[in-house]
Amino acid sequence: MKLLLKKIAGITISASFLLLGSSALAQKKLVPVEHFISENMFSNPRLSPDGQHIAIKVKIMRNGRLTPMLHIYSLPSLQLISTMALPKFEIPLSVYWISNTRLVVTKGLEVGLREAPQATGEVIAVDLDGKKFEYLYGYDNFKSSNKGTRYLDDRGYGTLEGINENKNGNIYLGVHLWQGKSSSLYEIDTFKSTRKLITDIAKPNLSFYLTANGVPRFATGYDDENQQIVFRKDSAGQAWQAMSKEWIGSSFRPLEFTDNGEGLYFMQSEDGEPAALFKENLVTGKRTKLAHDANTDLSVQWTEYPYQPFAVVNQQGIPQFTYLDTNSSNAQLHKALAAQFPGAIVNFINFTDDGNKLLFGVASDRDPGSFYLFDRKTGTADLLFSVMPEIDPSEMAERRPVQVPTRDGQGIEAYLTMPKTDGIAAKAAPLIVFPHGGPHGVRDSWYFDSDAQFLASRGYAVLQVNYRGSSGRGENFRALGYREWGGKIQDDIIDSVNHLIKLGQVDSRRICSFGASFGAYSALMLAIREPNLFRCAIGYAGVYDLTYIFDEARAKNLKSTTNYFAKVLSQDPAVLRKNSPALNADKLKAPVWIIHGGKDEVTPPEHAYRMRKALIDAGNEPEWTFEPDEGHGFYDVERRKDLYLRLEQFLGKHLQMK
Repeated sequence: MKLLLKKIAGITISASFLLLGSSALAQKKLVPVEHFISENMFSNPRLSPDGQHIAIKVKIMRNGRLTPMLHIYSLPSLQLISTMALPKFEIPLSVYWISNTRLVVTKGLEVGLREAPQATGEVIAVDLDGKKFEYLYGYDNFKSSNKGTRYLDDRGYGTLEGINENKNGNIYLGVHLWQGKSSSLYEIDTFKSTRKLITDIAKPNLSFYLTANGVPRFATGYDDENQQIVFRKDSAGQAWQAMSKEWIGSSFRPLEFTDNGEGLYFMQSEDGEPAALFKENLVTGKRTKLAHDANTDLSVQWTEYPYQPFAVVNQQGIPQFTYLDTNSSNAQLHKALAAQFPGAIVNFINFTDDGNKLLFGVASDRDPGSFYLFDRKTGTADLLFSVMPEIDPSEMAERRPVQVPTRDGQGIEAYLTMPKTDGIAAKAAPLIVFPHGGPHGVRDSWYFDSDAQFLASRGYAVLQVNYRGSSGRGENFRALGYREWGGKIQDDIIDSVNHLIKLGQVDSRRICSFGASFGAYSALMLAIREPNLFRCAIGYAGVYDLTYIFDEARAKNLKSTTNYFAKVLSQDPAVLRKNSPALNADKLKAPVWIIHGGKDEVTPPEHAYRMRKALIDAGNEPEWTFEPDEGHGFYDVERRKDLYLRLEQFLGKHLQMK
């Protein structure tokens, strides 16, 4: 296949990697801090069914912060057709084309830069030119819907579950009442806002899975004990059947039905191992395992409609593609495109209905990413948008996968971002240990990381560890981190640091810990556990007193949340006290900087107050940055710039960078 790629920016791959000393840093021109703040200017693009338009979220400066708005552009001219701006802190969360000219948008609420936006349960529809706006579901229905008093305000939240295959403007919406004990599925006319009940199940918070012609076949969710529940029905009029734990296994996730609705692609883990990709004939019950990796979960790449998996992706280390049929047209297309971007990863996003045009993304450890439109007829791919256009990949640092031998033999994966040296003789680099948040259901990946790249641009090596409890390796690995927040999770990180020291890659005398959310907890616990190893510690939007977690509003209001924390933390007061940084501040000898927002509902400010007081009482008063109007991570652009500049100063002071 001959491909002509136009307007493609080159990707520079360094062939050798040296370690940076402070003298080299002084001679090097620094990448401006502003370049790291403008992260993800373009995100979540979706190509219209006919390929004539593209919808994409664009961050626009608004009241001192970058706010996501929905932009619609014509193709190939990239002429702006319309912009959707929502009220303060509200954003377009998910965007779906339901016809060539009409979109459905779910709304989200930003709660902090370090936390994913939360769905509000509101669903709206609008034409691509911004006209024929219709509020379909949500708590503002009376004010916004053209049905007036017909529906009043919805006392619940909606989730988009499917689109009518005829693209007639109808959608299928899951409805979950706030005080209800059931889940309902409606077909909604997005022009008239009329609703038709399709089915309901007497269990709350279920997600429905429908065939292409709108027939619900599966519904999944979790009970108050956070155990998965699955319902199935095989024909119209049949009652929903609750599936047994043995049938579900450790996890079951439907993906796509075959075009005739008689087959299902799904991911399943039978006993806590990484999930495998299966196909089942729903009529005969015959199952075929299509792909499995014993060490890591897989993601799936799909063809045009009718959707079929053509490849799976192993995300451990540098992502690797495995084609289910190497001779298929999409496997051949992917291989041809990937060859044009050495050192980067090509991911298919979506096709036009006729399969002739493809929207795809390209990203790497150095390149935040770009989006391209490929035309099968002409064999050309045109650059549409770059996620962070100010970033020059040639100036960014390598992110190396590292396999760590831990003290108990459990294999751990980490990523080491090494500062560039421009060919200058190396010294062992000062190290920033940067644990991810969560800790469960979250992991670090090989792709571009703004924090790590900023620190590397200032001469620091950055270590990010996928400690036990992280996602991506199945439930068994995740469960290894339960009740080990202050124990084996920290052991894994410490073992990773010692591994790098043993290899001579980092300076054992210049190490600092820095993290956000659970990462902030870990940053301080590391300095408590190893006071002679860490020269400083920085906690951003952190949780510091585990005894307080069960008194937080989120735990008091939801039984499932209380049960979750009891499962992953323990409710034994002695265990919680032992593993709380705020209750062990006397052991924390390193200088500390605490950063928090006054409107943080994920890790309430009480955690920061308690940590600060405990450090003051211990004679180790921390540096303190508190912004009353910020949430779980700061949004204001000038504040974010100031944080990076102060981070540079704080680390330089305590790690003696010149």
